[in-house]
Amino acid sequence: MVKSKFETILYEVENSIAYIILNRPEVHNAFNNVMISELIAVFDDIKEDADIRVVILTGKGKSFCAGADLNWMRKVKDYSYDKNLKGSLELSELFHKIYTSPRPTVARVNGIAIGGGTGLVAVCDIAVAAEKAKFSFSEVKLGLIPACISPYVIKKCGEGKCREFFLTGERMTAEKACNAGLINFVAPLEEIDKIVDNLVNQLISSGPVAISKCKELLRRVPEMSLEKAGKYTAEVIAQMRMSNEGQEGMNAFLQKRKPKWTKDI
Repeated sequence: MVKSKFETILYEVENSIAYIILNRPEVHNAFNNVMISELIAVFDDIKEDADIRVVILTGKGKSFCAGADLNWMRKVKDYSYDKNLKGSLELSELFHKIYTSPRPTVARVNGIAIGGGTGLVAVCDIAVAAEKAKFSFSEVKLGLIPACISPYVIKKCGEGKCREFFLTGERMTAEKACNAGLINFVAPLEEIDKIVDNLVNQLISSGPVAISKCKELLRRVPEMSLEKAGKYTAEVIAQMRMSNEGQEGMNAFLQKRKPKWTKDI
């Protein structure tokens, strides 16, 4: 089912799976202010739609996302500081919305992911890449820096790897990106859908509230002291055990049956 018509993306939901396809293949799915706004709107919609269980993000054509659109950059370079700041805050908002989405997100990286395109990969929970895909934090080659994406890439890859990637701007293989933790799986292009489908099946067999709470756990615990983490984690597991989903899951396990949330998929 097509949810809405957009200028730069395709968005549809089928069998509780949301498919977001970056739809500017003529410019390697490079993003501009319109795409940023449309992606923000889509992830706002996904957050409110409890029927959506998994989100898949990919690109149309041969590329995943080549970063910022050159025609848009020609305009941006002449913006005032305030206008530059406004656009940059919108980009930061987009990355944060994807990263904090209560639904699990899978990046299907079908081709190159450059600059901000690697940011879209980094904010997804799991990434599957075609073996011929290439990745680069190329901002320094333009006299810029990977600013808005840096919190998420550093979380995924660690400071040591990011010192290499950010400072050199090198173009790396999918294998190297996988070894660095940016992506999770590498396969020939014709096989990545099998991996994505397997991941989707695993994700939708899990409790949707539990998935959301796991994502919250992953965001919050690293920022806490061990003392605060101990209290928070004890409280959240006690709440989950008493929740409708937790009760159903434990009863289903003890009764050797599938939990109810798997029957509608």
